[in-house]
Amino acid sequence: MVGGRKGLPVNREPASGRERLFANVRTALRRAANQPLDQVAPLAALPMLVPRSDRNLYTQLFVQNFETLAGKAFVVPDASAVVPALLPLMEGKQVVASNSPYLETCGVTALPQVKSGISDPAELRQACATAAIGITSVSYALAETGSFVMLSSAEEPRLISLLPPVHVAVFSRSRILANLNELLSVLPHPAEQTSSMVLITGPSRTADIEQILVRGVHGPGEIYAVIVEEKNE
Repeated sequence: MVGGRKGLPVNREPASGRERLFANVRTALRRAANQPLDQVAPLAALPMLVPRSDRNLYTQLFVQNFETLAGKAFVVPDASAVVPALLPLMEGKQVVASNSPYLETCGVTALPQVKSGISDPAELRQACATAAIGITSVSYALAETGSFVMLSSAEEPRLISLLPPVHVAVFSRSRILANLNELLSVLPHPAEQTSSMVLITGPSRTADIEQILVRGVHGPGEIYAVIVEEKNE
């Protein structure tokens, strides 16, 4: 008999690269070809590796990485110092602010040039389209990448961080996490809390046009962070 002795199975190699790839995956997962899904054991949850680090260094690391990405950070000692830090930036400009209670605590929403407390979608779009600055808080910030983590909600509409040409985020240093790994350990199921979780890392930028870096095409061209230390936290 050609191709092997009678009674012995002939090993068949997968005919194509695609089949070889799937065969390798099945081998790694210890699964058989055409195995019914109800017979497949679920994968074990992967451990979240959160580095041990001094949280007092998170602010410094966040600022370093944030400013590397062309952001500008201000670190202030307490909530009462937020408005004085922002006044030079806001002078003579229209500003729209989110409904975050933290902005109210810091006195931002009480300023006469700041529009806030907007719930009507059409009014919010108009305010964001005409504002020079959008001010929000953040759900979290990531020290490792200098990123804002925004969970969209009635208090934090996504449009305020997206449409005005300048975005300012005001938040306590307690909101700063080490990295994405720690975020997913703190917030393992974000879809249960929000319809949209957005990570903002630096100003909007693109190099699609002749590979020339252009900022502000798909969102704010300038981005600021005001970090409140609150030593008693």
